[in-house]
Amino acid sequence: MSGATRWLTIATSTFILCCLGTAQKPADHGPIPLNSIVEALEKAQAAVHPQISYQVVREYRLFGARHSDADSKVVAEVNFRPPAREDYKIQQSLGSNRGEQIVERILKHETEQVSRSHQAQIALTRDNYDFTYLGEAIFDDVRCYLLEMKPRRREPGLIAGQVWIDEHSFLARHIEGDLAKSPSWWLRNVRVKLTFTNLAGAWLQSGMEAVADVRIVGTHTLTSRVLDYRTVGEVASAITLAGSAGHSHQ
Repeated sequence: MSGATRWLTIATSTFILCCLGTAQKPADHGPIPLNSIVEALEKAQAAVHPQISYQVVREYRLFGARHSDADSKVVAEVNFRPPAREDYKIQQSLGSNRGEQIVERILKHETEQVSRSHQAQIALTRDNYDFTYLGEAIFDDVRCYLLEMKPRRREPGLIAGQVWIDEHSFLARHIEGDLAKSPSWWLRNVRVKLTFTNLAGAWLQSGMEAVADVRIVGTHTLTSRVLDYRTVGEVASAITLAGSAGHSHQ
């Protein structure tokens, strides 16, 4: 397995933030202390574990060091069944087969790390991070609290950087920074950008960019974005309708 393949598994280490629902903002209308922001963040994460099964379709793109276009594109279907079961299927793979190999490894790693015990190890909590209040900021037209986050341990699943906390839901809108520890000797540094949004009532990671300086072969970039989100009921309805349409043409 190449160094580029190994480091890209970190893209799924933030699966803890893929959750359903929102939390309500406290009644305080003025500036609130850092401890209150972090407490609300911790409560929001703990309160919104997925309650229903859902399906996400993601598009992954891999960019090599010497190319302006994507080396490969992979579309994958990921099915999550609470409390801790996940499976996936590759729908489409174009370009270099390296992209499909990397995505397969990412999704396999993701399915193995859906337990709550693992999620707790990488959650945005005071057990894992020291936080500093930097001020208020706007991200994607949403007012946020901007916090600096410093990992309390050197682990590849933790990020040293900044987090934008939605002032209403107290869930993360965006995270940007460097991995606290490189997951491989092949990597001199890994920088990630993660974006989250509400999709039909589900609070999910909607976008990701991971950039690594891989020894010998140069910089590589992996991105992902959500193409579609459905509950299991909607998936079943779509399959039924497709089947009915097929029979009607016979």
